[in-house]
Amino acid sequence: MMFDAEADVLYINFQQPAVAATNSEVTDDDVVIRYVDDEVIGLTILSVSQR
Repeated sequence: MMFDAEADVLYINFQQPAVAATNSEVTDDDVVIRYVDDEVIGLTILSVSQR
């Protein structure tokens, strides 16, 4: 997990080392779900300090 305070973004990776996503989707509440094929490999949470 990594927090970028300047960008106000939290990155959560479920694979170690982190794997590059082949697809992603953004939810209505500004969470980016990152995939490789059908497997969720991580989340990116935008504007995390406002939650």
